[in-house]
Amino acid sequence: MHQSKKGNQYYFGMKAHIGVDDESGLVHSVVGTAANVADISQVEKLLHGDENVVCADAGYTGVEKRPEHAGREVIWQVAARTRSSINAAPCTKPSA
Repeated sequence: MHQSKKGNQYYFGMKAHIGVDDESGLVHSVVGTAANVADISQVEKLLHGDENVVCADAGYTGVEKRPEHAGREVIWQVAARTRSSINAAPCTKPSA
């Protein structure tokens, strides 16, 4: 088992990456990894090849740019990262 850090908190354990058919709701693939494995690295194992649309959380941001998915003709719907997770600069008022 490995550890991963989110913010200032360390987590130990495993993650389950699950591929689900959006029409039937049935699970078609499950991949278990150590907690420190990036979600985006498991996409190839979760897709079966007949997808038209892929919906994913923010852990899969940038998946459509990866070379192993260049030939896929799917619509990628990936949730946006939250403002705090991208360490956005604080807003400032324009100077007069």
